[in-house]
Parts: sequence; structure tokens; C-alpha cells
Amino acid sequence: MQNIRIAVIGLGYVGLPLARLFSTKFPTIGFDLNQNRVDALMTGCDTTLEVSDNLLRDAIHLHGFRCTTRLEDIAQCNFYVVAVPTPVDDNNRPDLKPLLGASEIVGKVISKGDIVVYESTVYPGVTEEECLPVVERVSGLCYNTDFFAGYSPERINPGDKEHTVEKIKKVTSGSTPEVADIVDGVYNAVLVNGTHKAPSIKVAEASKIIENSQRDVNIAFMNELAKIFNAMGIDTQDVIEAAATKWNFIKMKPGLVGGHCISVDPYYLIQKAQVYGVLPRVMSAARRLNDGMGAYVANQIIKCMNKKGVMVKDAKILLLGITFKENCPDIRNTKVVDIYTTLEEYTHDITVYDPWANANDVMNAYGINITSTQPEGQFDAVILCVAHRQFLDMDVKRIVKDNGVIYDVKGLLPRAVVDGRL
Repeated sequence: MQNIRIAVIGLGYVGLPLARLFSTKFPTIGFDLNQNRVDALMTGCDTTLEVSDNLLRDAIHLHGFRCTTRLEDIAQCNFYVVAVPTPVDDNNRPDLKPLLGASEIVGKVISKGDIVVYESTVYPGVTEEECLPVVERVSGLCYNTDFFAGYSPERINPGDKEHTVEKIKKVTSGSTPEVADIVDGVYNAVLVNGTHKAPSIKVAEASKIIENSQRDVNIAFMNELAKIFNAMGIDTQDVIEAAATKWNFIKMKPGLVGGHCISVDPYYLIQKAQVYGVLPRVMSAARRLNDGMGAYVANQIIKCMNKKGVMVKDAKILLLGITFKENCPDIRNTKVVDIYTTLEEYTHDITVYDPWANANDVMNAYGINITSTQPEGQFDAVILCVAHRQFLDMDVKRIVKDNGVIYDVKGLLPRAVVDGRL
């Protein structure tokens, strides 16, 4: 535990909070390829809003934390943590390019005796079968002889100010029993609720991917129930409230499954399972169902409009929120876009209001104009897509026409106000 010098590679939603936390106990440098991101962080500003300006400035001025794009700045570190995205491609196949690129970076700076720990979500085997051979090739060093490895899956929940990184119990692992103890000790030094030391790197990898796969399957079940009960004219939220009175009922809500975790990670295990000759039918069906919920919601809105005699063609529609979850600027893989594109087949008069999302990011990612200013006027339909706190106090009735439609995707508005909800 002495003389640990940490470099965190990738300063996004996962890497930055972790690097900031490590800096309270160890000399820590954050590395990222994005110079603009690094420059902003060094002024004490995190645009992801995961680390407050005060915490970030304290890390810089009190603990010596710094960020860089220069490889030479992290060459003297001896404990490397990789926290880069693991997306899927257009065909939902795992895209390991960011992870392999980060492994090349590690290979250029790692020295004998050093440890590299991966945090990125992957299927079992990626760390040892895909990443570490890259480190070996670039560095010329031998894994588990010259350098060592660990895996500690990220558990960051974007926008969650209760389950912050220092309060989350972390799974750790190492490539040898001795290294596992070192990795576990480093994480334990900064975590309030400690760690769980897994018996192997593959077990740790598998534990992470089933966390999100389980949630995906459970939400898919609730979404399927919502479809059934909507068809039967039964309020799904009422059914859930009644069923939740039983002590062992798991209370969950239907909804849109977007973001970079639950809607992506299951594909990694689905793909790997097929390599071993196992067809993961439940997980695959859950992914298909959840991926189709945006279009389903849009069609439910159209149905509500038709019932009230509201002309869908050229209707004036307001979408409240475009981020993938509430009180968070993260727009990655948001399913609100599917609602937008389905409604756009009938009207181009669609306003998207989101005080959290960055307008340039939304335009670059999806080609959609948004506003951060509360819109005025009367709309034919208003859809609460995301439960941002700013929306909860809005008088939605004031901005919808007398015969207009209010649809509540999140099930948060008073039932007397809405014409439909998921």
C-alpha cells in the first residue's frame, strides 16, 4: 500500500468521480484524450455534473489532483485504472475499440511490478483474453511475471447523489492472490462501505454484467405487463401498487430503458453466450421488448389523441425531457429519441424542452433541436418523458389546449390530469 501512484484513464461519468476519490488518499492523475475535457476539469468544472465544482477544486488545490492528455505525465504511476466506455455497434455487437485503445496507452507507460485494473463493463474473459495481450504486446512485458492486473467493475449511477462512488460497495479481484489483496486494499482505503473480493477476474467481470442484465429483464417484464394491461383498459400503476402490498413482491415500474448500462451491457453477455453454444432467450427477448418501448409509447400517445379528436397530422407537440434519466445531462442511448422520431412521421411541430441536456450534444448525436427555456403557448399534446425535478412543479394543464392530450411516461403526474400513462 505504500508508494501507490494512481493514473485513471478515461475521465467520464465513471473515471472522474473515481479519480477524485482516489486523490484523497493517493497521488492521482487523470488521463483523457479529450483536451477540452481536461482543460475544463482543471478549471474546476465537470460538465457531467457527477463531481461538484467544490469537490473538484478541493481535489486539485488540496490533494494535488490533476488531469492531462500527455502520456509522459502518467509514466511514473504504478497503479493504472481503465475506465473507458464499452459501447455496442449498430448491430448491437460489443465494440471493444475504446478498451483496446486504452490498453495500448497502458502498454506504453507500464513498468515492471505495476498493476492495471479495469473498471469497464465487459463479458467474462475480456480483461485477460483481449486487453492484457495488448498491454503485453505494446510494453514487451509479461503478464503475471512483469506486471499484474485486476478488475473492479464500476457501479456509478449517473445523477444519483445518494449512491455516490465513496458509498458504493465495490467488487474487486486480482490476477494473483497477492495482487488481489493489493487491489482490494487500494479500493478499501477510499470506500466507506468496503469491498467484496471476488475469487477471480472472470467472476468479477460476470458479476457486473448480470447486475444490469437482471434489471433489464425485470423492467422488460413490467413493460410487457404495461402493454397487456393497457390493452385491457387497466391502469398498470394501480396494479403495481396493489401487488406491492405483498411482502416479497419486487416493486418496479415500466419505462424507457436507455443509457450506457442497462440497455447496452446485456448484449455483451448475449454475444459471449452464443460463442459457447448457449442461446440466451430471456435476455434477448428482454432487449427486444425494451428497445421497442419508445415507439410503443409514441403510438399510445397517437391513440390518446385520436380518441380525443385531436388531429395528429401537424399537431403541436411538447416533449418534456430528452436525457435517458432524470436530473442528469446524460443523453447516451436515450429512448426519448424513439418517441420523437415516431411522432415526427406525423408532425414536424415538435418542441423538446430539457433544462439538463446540452443542446449542441443533442444536435450532434441525434440531429434534434432542443430548448432549455420553458416553452409558452398551447400544445395539442404534452408528454412527460423524463422526471426532471423542474417538471414536477410545472402546471402542465396551463400549456395544453382544452381538448389536448397529456401523457405521462413516468407515472408521476396526478391521474386526474393525464389522458394516458405507461
